[in-house]
Amino acid sequence: MTASVSNTVQETPAPSFAPIKEANEAWESLLGAYSTLMRRFEAESMWCDVSLHEYDVLYTLSKCDTPQRLGELGRHVLLSQPGLSRLVERLVERGLVAKGPDPADARAALLSLTDGGHEIQRRVGRAHARSVADAMSSRLTPTQMSTLAGLASLLAATESRASTELLASTESPAPTEEELS
Repeated sequence: MTASVSNTVQETPAPSFAPIKEANEAWESLLGAYSTLMRRFEAESMWCDVSLHEYDVLYTLSKCDTPQRLGELGRHVLLSQPGLSRLVERLVERGLVAKGPDPADARAALLSLTDGGHEIQRRVGRAHARSVADAMSSRLTPTQMSTLAGLASLLAATESRASTELLASTESPAPTEEELS
């Protein structure tokens, strides 16, 4: 009996820990670089009209062809939903973001930049773009920057696809006619 059990049970090879170690080292390096650069950017003088987080919202809205719901905006900025809601309200009060009704859903609002919001985003954006270029080009060659951009895009696309698949798998399917009867 023992011989037959050992013949039918396939041993799974021990998992390789090299990819886990390499993945975590890469992750820690990525976070360390992000933290270092963000501290540098936050310390710069360009943030007198808006904070870095406020600029993030203005920049994100500037890239949109149409007004956006808060939930969609939240997918592109690093803020919690309550924090983003408060920040958007401050930007609306300052006249940098317009908040209008959503014709598709009376409970929702659509957000877009005002002329003042566009002006500040462009002015701060030009200074920030110069700062980013200086920080990146002082440490990386153009080829390295291109490689980094490609790798970051790959990670973002993979995560976006995984999030979409997870969301789809957790949504309840529409009831069938039989279930409704």
